[in-house]
Parts: sequence; C-alpha cells; structure tokens
Amino acid sequence: MNFREFGLILFVEHYKDCIDFYKEVLNFKVRSVKETLVSFELAHGYLMVEKGGVGTDHEKTRKRNPTVLRFDVNSLSTEVSKLEKRGVHFTNKQLEFPWGMVAVLNDPDGNRIEIGEINRAP
Repeated sequence: MNFREFGLILFVEHYKDCIDFYKEVLNFKVRSVKETLVSFELAHGYLMVEKGGVGTDHEKTRKRNPTVLRFDVNSLSTEVSKLEKRGVHFTNKQLEFPWGMVAVLNDPDGNRIEIGEINRAP
C-alpha cells in the first residue's frame, strides 16, 4: 500500500468540549473546520474529531472503546507539568514499563489518552 499520511477519526458526543480540549489544552493546530468535524495536525498525519460518538464522564472501558490515543514526547515529566498548568487531571502521572513510561488522562468524552516517553537505546 502506498499511502500519503495516517489519519484517525474520533467520533465524540461532547463535540465542542472535545474541540476546545484538543485545540486549547493539548495545543493541536487546526488543519480544517467543517460543519460537523475539525481536523488537527499531527506529526505525519491528522486527528479528525467528528460529531456522532457516545461520551461518558469517566474513562471508557476497553470493551466500549478498545483504542488509546498515544502521543510520544521527549520528556514525560515536562509535558505532564505543562498540561497540569493548563488544568489537565491525570488518572496516572507515571506508569513505568520496560520500554518506557506513560501518563494517562481522558478527553471530555472519556477517551483514554496516553503521553509516552519511550526508552532510547544507549
């Protein structure tokens, strides 16, 4: 397959809150705006947030949504600190694994987001 870029479409119930979250809190750059969707720039692709999903006030179970949005960064502690200053509540600030660490938060629809720091080879 010869594709140009990767895109992910996220259907949400709390549309305005999710748009504000990805734009104002995570600081994603808006690529395009349509009547029922907004596309955000990502490295090597895009995230499209579109009306039509089902939200929840807490993290969605894997049975309900078996997808996690993972955004890898160079310094987990730096990014967690920046996001906390913008009012983000983390359900876990640092889960450690042999391959690296993640911090866990949710968007306004209850979709799980992980900020990851991958161990670099020496």
